Amino acid sequence: MTIGLSYSLARAALFKLDPETAHALTMRGLNALAASGLSSLLAGRIKPDPRTVMGLEFPNPVGLAAGADKNGECIDGFGALGFGFIELGGVTPRAQPGNPQPRVFRLVAARGIINRLGFNNFGVDFLVERLKTHSFKGVIGINLGKNLDTPLDQAADDYAVCYQKVYPYASFATINISSPNTKNLRQLQGEDELAPILKRMKREQKTLADRHGRMVPLVIKIAPDLNDMQIEAIAKIAVSQGMNGIIAANTTISREQVLGQPHAEETGGLSGAPVFAASNRVIRALAGHLDGALPIIGVGGIMSGADARAKIEAGASLVQFYSGLIYRGPGLVAEVARALRHQ
Repeated sequence: MTIGLSYSLARAALFKLDPETAHALTMRGLNALAASGLSSLLAGRIKPDPRTVMGLEFPNPVGLAAGADKNGECIDGFGALGFGFIELGGVTPRAQPGNPQPRVFRLVAARGIINRLGFNNFGVDFLVERLKTHSFKGVIGINLGKNLDTPLDQAADDYAVCYQKVYPYASFATINISSPNTKNLRQLQGEDELAPILKRMKREQKTLADRHGRMVPLVIKIAPDLNDMQIEAIAKIAVSQGMNGIIAANTTISREQVLGQPHAEETGGLSGAPVFAASNRVIRALAGHLDGALPIIGVGGIMSGADARAKIEAGASLVQFYSGLIYRGPGLVAEVARALRHQ
């Protein structure tokens, strides 16, 4: 039985369940397969394709986007699928339950997902304990968030606390200023709000690098709903403050691509195929404004190898996906890796 056929059968069963229940079952299954050494039956073989980005050696340019494994509970399970890097989180200093359920909705016809999870996670201390026990050999990023009840003008404190705690175990860290599911968080993308946060985080980076004898790169993750003037301003601030990269882009609040479809009116961030074009627009604009000064990690709507190539052609150095894994299954990892081997 082919990988695609076996996953299509599994997906039919999983899609009969609530999305969060299906996700929990999937992670348990991936961990079991990894422990038994049978993950290759799902993922296929992936040849090494090393890339050096941000001073880090990536085994291949294919990454798992943040949100899939918030608490580090499936590092080896996801890693065994062949990802070159995995981004965990978003994680906050203190555990929080997130928004009330139901809070995740499939838009099957559009191959999209709407979520309003709200940074539900077990807190950074739980994640740190998980980071001590995995065997994944690829690059690990940690997506940093702020607690819901932390005022915006104190957001940098939350980012700093999480960064300090994960620093010994992280390959890079992402300052998430673009989730639509924490009230007013996206305001931090504004020039007046963003610069002080990045300045504070660079101070933390220098202090921690001196203490630990290695530098953990800092990147920021931005929204796909920004206009070109906003993108240019963020690019200039990121460069001037010494950031090490930018992830483009997070989920969208736009519903233009899914009007009239079931669940389209649910609040939250829309991911998957409907955000593909918006993400590419942001990547192209960023690449133009950065002019090679910082690398871009492209994420949003990757459902095929060709989609991943489009991200690279737009200006990304690496790619990530999560919703594509839900709709296409583990075989997408190998497909994307093959597509990017000559990019």
